[in-house]
Amino acid sequence: MPTSGPSTESVAEGSSRSVDGSSIRVVDIDEASLRQLAGQRQRRSFAEAFGSQGPASPVIGAGDQVELVIWEAPPAALFGASTLDPRSTSPSSATTLPPQMVDREGSISVPFVGRIAVAGQTTAQVAAEVSKRLRGKANDPQVLVRLAQNTSSTVVVVGDVTTNMRLPLTATGERVLEALAAAGGVRPPMHKVTVQITRGGEQVAMPLEAVVRDPRQNIALRPGDVLAALSLTQSFTAMGATGRQEEVSFEAGGITLAQAVARAGGLSDSRADPEGVFVFRFETAPGLTGGADSAPLVYRLNLREARSLFLMQGFVMQDRDILFVSNSPAADLQKFLNLVSTATRQVVYTVDNVR
Repeated sequence: MPTSGPSTESVAEGSSRSVDGSSIRVVDIDEASLRQLAGQRQRRSFAEAFGSQGPASPVIGAGDQVELVIWEAPPAALFGASTLDPRSTSPSSATTLPPQMVDREGSISVPFVGRIAVAGQTTAQVAAEVSKRLRGKANDPQVLVRLAQNTSSTVVVVGDVTTNMRLPLTATGERVLEALAAAGGVRPPMHKVTVQITRGGEQVAMPLEAVVRDPRQNIALRPGDVLAALSLTQSFTAMGATGRQEEVSFEAGGITLAQAVARAGGLSDSRADPEGVFVFRFETAPGLTGGADSAPLVYRLNLREARSLFLMQGFVMQDRDILFVSNSPAADLQKFLNLVSTATRQVVYTVDNVR
């Protein structure tokens, strides 16, 4: 008999068969399996993975350029000539040193001080250290350190943004959404974008919509972070007795089985077996497959039961799933009767012509 795929019974008996040496299991979609899947599906959020601390104080690093301004109380003995600060009632001597780059060892050179390690320190800490070393050489020295160019405290913003860039972090502490805005925003629609943060050896990804909805996920970025906006194409394939048989794309936030059935045009009223709604998937959940490796799994839903309409709202589709609806036995019987009827009419027509 011609058909669009296996029957409900043949899929249900598939546990004894194998694909590439792996046994196939058929799992009914019920409350227990949904709880198990929900536990496996839970992904860590940005706040859980990286914490929700405020922005870190920017520190000096190799490659940065720093500028020092040194004041001496009169009479100035070490630096420059006396100048009058219009905001002060007494003359003072201010000397601005040319900006210099922090070398690979994390050091700079200061006149009458020598080399001083500045990497990993704030500008205030460096100013205090230079002032301390100038005591006894300069007359009541006061030091101001400014970060003239920041090249070490940066994050990299890449992916489907208007401008891929290296974003310097400021004392205000740039967050995820601010960094994306600084890069010109994302190019695809927001619901199709996944945001990924790489920090050290850890990667965490979340749908951009989830970050926008939950302010806790808009975490402060840290130097060295890589922020990627990814437009990942996710889809499932609809086959069998559905309204449409095609590959259907869905958004980064995911869709439920109920939405997938609707997007596939629903079940064909004249052909579909409501007891034979299946989702074919390579599953890696240890509790369902019996191991940590990926194994073929078939999820089955019986839409003759009213509660299944609620269950399918809790089942989340994954990329590359196959949604298959088998033909009903009555539809197969009707096809058989049509074939018999066609053959009978042909025989009768031939006999009549012979006579």
